Amino acid sequence: MNVPNNLKYTKDHEWIKIDGETATIGITDFAQSELGDIVYVEVETIGETLDKDEVFGTVEAVKTVSDLYLPLTGEVLEFNEELEDEPEMVNEEPYGKGWMIKMKIANQDEVDELMDAETYKSHIE
Repeated sequence: MNVPNNLKYTKDHEWIKIDGETATIGITDFAQSELGDIVYVEVETIGETLDKDEVFGTVEAVKTVSDLYLPLTGEVLEFNEELEDEPEMVNEEPYGKGWMIKMKIANQDEVDELMDAETYKSHIE
């Protein structure tokens, strides 16, 4: 299972790449493998400010639909529009081209509450 050391993680299997006040978010390799073939990603919260753990979108796989939870409080800035035509990128490159949203972090203190790679590996074992 691929768990890059340079990212942060949540118990709900989102990964977070922090770059100053901006965070890029997607679902982990573990999450995409559990979901199976992803056929649709929906995010209708662009421009909205949401609290940590609020639903920012959904991911639909062949067998199920799962909510996507915002790991940090902040404004949803951007959706990876390539996923509209190629949702399978989440399966193929969950940490690369399969990213889902970018957000502006409202509360930097919440970053400290996220899991590092080692803690996340223990969480999924």
